[in-house]
Amino acid sequence: MIDKKLDRAIRDFIWNVVEIHAQLDDIHTSWGGLLGITQPQWLILMAITELDEGRGVAGIDIANKLRVHPAFVTNQTKILEKGGFLSRRPAADDARFIMMSLTEKATSDIEKLSKRKLALNSTMFNEVDEKTLTELNAALATIARNARLAARLLAIDAS
Repeated sequence: MIDKKLDRAIRDFIWNVVEIHAQLDDIHTSWGGLLGITQPQWLILMAITELDEGRGVAGIDIANKLRVHPAFVTNQTKILEKGGFLSRRPAADDARFIMMSLTEKATSDIEKLSKRKLALNSTMFNEVDEKTLTELNAALATIARNARLAARLLAIDAS
């Protein structure tokens, strides 16, 4: 059984995560708005930036990173392609997969925001040093892994 202090700390943690998530949603909406795209489209561009190692990124990898349905990624990336933000091409080794990369326009537009992003990150992580952030990320990765397990166990109980 979890003692009362630990239970309180867990509840505080959960509410802090809810608050941070809401604030990040607002921030991502604003970043997207600066480029004339939606918040989910902004996140797709950020996922591609994170995942692309020079060969492009498959839609399934973007969907997994963002934890959304692959059909949603397909729909939104077609819109982003029409807007000139990304290119889509069949994978060289398996034409069933569409590989996506940022265009020069997207890269340039995102780069123009880089100073503002740095300033925003400086504000968000004020008073948090690299060591603390590294330790926090490790703890969050453990909690995320355990949360996935807990969600699966709860789904089994609910069925």
